[in-house]
Formats: sequence, structure tokens, C-alpha cells
Amino acid sequence: MFSEFLNIESSWEKLKNSPYPVAVYGTGNGADRVFAEFDRLGIVPQYVTASDAFARNRTFHGHDVLPLSELQQRESKFTVALCFASARTEVIENVKSLSANQCVVMPSVPVYGDEIFNKEYLKSHLNEINKAYERLADEKSKEVFKSLIEFQITGDLNLMFGCETPKEEALSLLGLTDNENYLDLGAYRGDTVDELINFAGGYAEITALEPDIRSYKKLCEHCENMQNVTLLNAAVSDKCETLFFSGNKGRGGGLNAKGKEIKAVTVDSLNRPFTYIKADTEGAEMQMLNGAVNTLKQKPKLNIAAYHRSEDIFSLVNKICEINPEYEIYIRHHRHISFWDTNLYCK
Repeated sequence: MFSEFLNIESSWEKLKNSPYPVAVYGTGNGADRVFAEFDRLGIVPQYVTASDAFARNRTFHGHDVLPLSELQQRESKFTVALCFASARTEVIENVKSLSANQCVVMPSVPVYGDEIFNKEYLKSHLNEINKAYERLADEKSKEVFKSLIEFQITGDLNLMFGCETPKEEALSLLGLTDNENYLDLGAYRGDTVDELINFAGGYAEITALEPDIRSYKKLCEHCENMQNVTLLNAAVSDKCETLFFSGNKGRGGGLNAKGKEIKAVTVDSLNRPFTYIKADTEGAEMQMLNGAVNTLKQKPKLNIAAYHRSEDIFSLVNKICEINPEYEIYIRHHRHISFWDTNLYCK
């Protein structure tokens, strides 16, 4: 099924073959990754642009950063390589408006890891992708999965916009109650603790892990007056050890050899009868699953981020089924520019 995507024009091919000037829109880490791939493929952009409020008389990869409005005055037609992520409604609407007049593609680069989901990557992982597709529990999951695989090849934002699901609708798949023993991995400042309480109406116990010390302090303040809550300044991995964590990317912090020492634990080592686990662990989701084998045999409900690494969308599905083949696995994508906020919901 997915081999058909090998025959369509990829985002990289669209950018290389564009009859119009190519403009890189964005100046963050994603744009760095795109420029590295441009160098490999021999793609030479003519412009770097940013939203007017973020241009600020600076350069990026040797290009002056033009305000988008100035670029629109200079060029009537151009091709945009969209290189930033956002869930803000006004940003998404602005991108949709830009897409109405210009060719906008979003080349796929991972948040973590070095492998880019391009045609070569797809071809080498077809068997694993097909296996994950067949394991999904409903037709909507299969439609979302297929759209997102195609999006990673083509960069066509309409594919992503067309498969969005509200978070509440996705959570309803799990049948959450007000009596969950909840494990929150990557709790940030308490927003997903609130998400559970607001959706389910309460909880029995909460164990929340957050490795970034600044976010952990905010989490402690947020949960200060809550009962039956255990908070840990720790990362999660496949074994109990000391790791290095860098929080310099804010919410996008992750394991980094240049970071500060942090205690890492496994889910199994916590030795609790969890009934619901949410994991957004910035690229460490596979390690988390490998350290949760005994826990997952008890079949807690799962809400797992599946977008940090190129392989996550299929490898995490296959790993969960390997650990406990009784799981029903659903995949949903929530409103976001980029592949981000794509989660597995398992029960």
C-alpha cells in the first residue's frame, strides 16, 4: 500500500524543481535541519523569511532574514519551505492564507534523531510500516496513519489539516474515569495533570515525572494543594541510571550529553498499579516502553506521543503489540502545523 508514495513528487523534489524562488520560512532548529538536507541535495534557497515581528534585522545561514510582507512585495510567486511548528490558531490561519497564493510545502525533519523520513527511508521500512498499519484498531486510525505517512513524503499541509481530531474526542477512546491511578511522564508544569482531571472529573492517585528542574518547580507549585500526588524530578528510560538532560529548549528539552545530570527510572521500577499512562518524553518513548514491559502486561490505558523520531509512528505501535498483543491501538493527530501532536491511544 505505502509503496505507492515512492512514485509521487516529494517535498524535497518540489523544492529542488520549483520554477519560482524558494524561501525558507522559519529560523529555528527545524530550519537548521532543512538547510543541512538542502546542502546534501543541492537545493539553493533564494530567501529566508520570518513573520514580520520576528525578522529583526538578522541573518540566518548567510541570508538576510526578510519580513514576510517584504518578501511578498518583492516576489509575486515563490515556493515556501515551511520550517516551524505551531498550534496557535492565528499562526495556522496565516499559513493557510499564505498557501492560497503560494506553493507551501513542509519538508519533514525529525525533532530527534538523524534519519529523515524521505523516499529512501520509506522504502527501507515498508514492512514495519505495513505491519503497524494492519495493527491499528479502527478505520479512522488507518486513514490518519496513511495521511501522515504521505504528508512526511510530500509536505502537503492539507493532508495534515484533513486528519485533525480534538483532544477530547481522542481521550474518549480510552474510557477514562475519575478513579485512575495516573502516571504522567513528561508532566511539564501540570497541564496534562489538569487535562486528566478536567476530562475525567478526578483521579485516585497521580505520579508525575518531569526532568527539567525549572518546569519541575512549577509543577510542584501547581500541585501543592492536591492529595495523593507524587512528583519526581526524573527522566524515564529503559533502565535506572544517571543521564544528562538539557532543558535549554524550553518545553522541547531532552537527553543531551552536554546537559546536567538527572536521575532516570523505569516505569516498572516505580512498582505501582497504574491504570493510565501518558508519555511525552521528547524522543525517549521507545526506551520508556522497553522499561515498562511488566507494567504493560497489566494493560494500563496509554497515551503516547508518536512524533519525535521518524520511526515513532510505526515502531511504537509494533513495540506495544510485541509487549502486549491484546492492546487496541488508535492513532490521532491534533491541530498543529507539523507532524507534532500525533499520539497513540491504547486500551
